[in-house]
Amino acid sequence: MSEMSRTRARGSALSRRAVVRAALATLGAYGLTSHTISFGETKELNLPNNASAHTLDFEAKGIEAWTTVTGQWAVEDMADAPSGRRVLVQRAMKNEFNVILAPPGPYSDVDVSMKFKPISGKEDASAGIVFRFTDNRYYVVRANALEDNFRLYSYDRGRRQIATAKVKPPTLGQWHTLRLAAVGDHMQAWLDGTMHLDRRDTRFTVGKVGLWTKADSITAFDDLVIRGMPGGR
Repeated sequence: MSEMSRTRARGSALSRRAVVRAALATLGAYGLTSHTISFGETKELNLPNNASAHTLDFEAKGIEAWTTVTGQWAVEDMADAPSGRRVLVQRAMKNEFNVILAPPGPYSDVDVSMKFKPISGKEDASAGIVFRFTDNRYYVVRANALEDNFRLYSYDRGRRQIATAKVKPPTLGQWHTLRLAAVGDHMQAWLDGTMHLDRRDTRFTVGKVGLWTKADSITAFDDLVIRGMPGGR
């Protein structure tokens, strides 16, 4: 091969790599790759001032008014509880997913936060916020102490990934904070105070709020705060 041909080949290869890099950057902007995205300039979603507000910290009440969909959920004493001494713990280890629904709602638009501590899990060590749950269809945003990603899914007889971001995995045995806001088809999610997901999706519009784990995750939850706009089915 002549020098000119080799030069042209190198130039063609560089052009292809540039196209690939540009494509990955575009996909990342839409949450379709695991690259970290900066949302420093993104405006946070806000609910109206008249949104209802509920705080559930398990100190005064148990979960008698909650709805267990799947899982083994119970209020337990925990020395390092973020508020008081009582937290909600999910201990089932053989279900595909575990879901429990909080009493308030249903809601259309919501802003939900909670604290979670991944205690153990070999296959999974996750915690999530379920929202717009109706007839076992819902969205869930979740973090996993065994993976370096933060993800938003829809569930309707099967799980479908909507968005993902690369993050530092939550630490086993430590408390972390997860937050989700959904206004119309616009959704944002934060892990430990940093927004990592900003996405639009139109599948579900109204439903209940709840908590979620996967597989053999044993996870503790506390300080669930729900602000929402009431919505019918």
